[in-house]
Amino acid sequence: MTDLSLTAPPRAATRRTFDYNKLLDGVFFLSVAAGSIVFIEPSPSDILILLNIGLWILGGFRVHRAVIPHILFLELWVLGGFIGLVPYWNEDDPVSFMFHTLFITTTGLFYALFLAERTSRRLELLLNGYVISCVIAAIIAVLTWYGFFGDSQLFIQDSRAMAPTKDPNVLGTFLIMGVLILVQRLLLGNMRLVWLVLPSLAIIVTALFLTFSRGSWGATVISTMMIVAFLIKTADTAKMRLRIIAGATAVVLAASLALISALSIDSIHDYFFERASVTQDYDEGPNGRFGNQLRSIPMLLERPLGFGPLRFRLIFGLEPHNSYINAFASNGWLGGFSFIMMVLSTCYVGFRQCVTRHPWNRQAQILFSATFVFFLQGFQIDIDHWRMFYLTLGAVWGIEAARCRWLTQNDQAQQSFDKNVEAADG
Repeated sequence: MTDLSLTAPPRAATRRTFDYNKLLDGVFFLSVAAGSIVFIEPSPSDILILLNIGLWILGGFRVHRAVIPHILFLELWVLGGFIGLVPYWNEDDPVSFMFHTLFITTTGLFYALFLAERTSRRLELLLNGYVISCVIAAIIAVLTWYGFFGDSQLFIQDSRAMAPTKDPNVLGTFLIMGVLILVQRLLLGNMRLVWLVLPSLAIIVTALFLTFSRGSWGATVISTMMIVAFLIKTADTAKMRLRIIAGATAVVLAASLALISALSIDSIHDYFFERASVTQDYDEGPNGRFGNQLRSIPMLLERPLGFGPLRFRLIFGLEPHNSYINAFASNGWLGGFSFIMMVLSTCYVGFRQCVTRHPWNRQAQILFSATFVFFLQGFQIDIDHWRMFYLTLGAVWGIEAARCRWLTQNDQAQQSFDKNVEAADG
């Protein structure tokens, strides 16, 4: 007897596949999101970025020719420091300083090469992770400054908020790019997440104000003006330009009202104007910051190898507080001129990215504006060990590699199209 009963076909087994790119991008996102927690060494972001670099190397990578100038200048700068280190190789502090320099510049090269591939997705992860990191740091900064956790001096220095960083100036500078990201989103009219963007921007700006960092305040103003100018320059229509100008005006008015309200508090008013003065006591005089810098220049002109890493403070009693002078002092003529060339070449490619059409124009406007004000701050503070500096610097060069590859592909497509048209006409 034939069995005519119907049986359901066996269900295909669900196969779980390992997605290497998702793992790589996930670790990258976490390393950026943890970027503000640096009051411990090694920081969580240091551990995560090392893991990220290891995973990335295992998968193989390419070096686009557009990144080669950046690699060359950055590595020559580091090489100059190691040459200057030779007479002091038996001293712990200079050796630790240079190996930290080697590590942190390596992360900068990683960012450039990493972001040159799958650029759109990875830039999205970078910017979103950075905003999250800024919000975390800002919440901690504001709550500790207002004493919500008692008299905690772990995150406050001389009545200045520093959150989970080691210095109020570092916190203030770290928050700048968070401001730029959110301001750009507002000006471009993305209202879908306005309920999240506005409070995030408010808490970040509040924390930045409470750092009482003159350099950070000035850098925020300059970089915000830059991003508004770039947006106006690259706006698609006259209507969009008007919307950007109106939005920028509203942001300025809101910031002005918030500043006036804050200055109505006597303690904040007095400290604000004390910090806002052009110079402080430690800046002035022949043995002040600026005096030491001027006295060091004739000495450095006579020393091709510089003073050596960390020797400036032994000679003058203070750190140089100028990254350009420090490049010559710690890394010699080789390192000093390489640092200057790195700055100039980055400014060249960065400005070009911000005012020309390509798929990553908006992201470039944020990242280069932040990088440019880092270069400006380098005239009044030492930026050469700031993690966020190498993040934005590497990102600018990663975008440049992606942009050059995109232009090449477009040219090839256009040439192929032209040949097909000619063949059809023939």
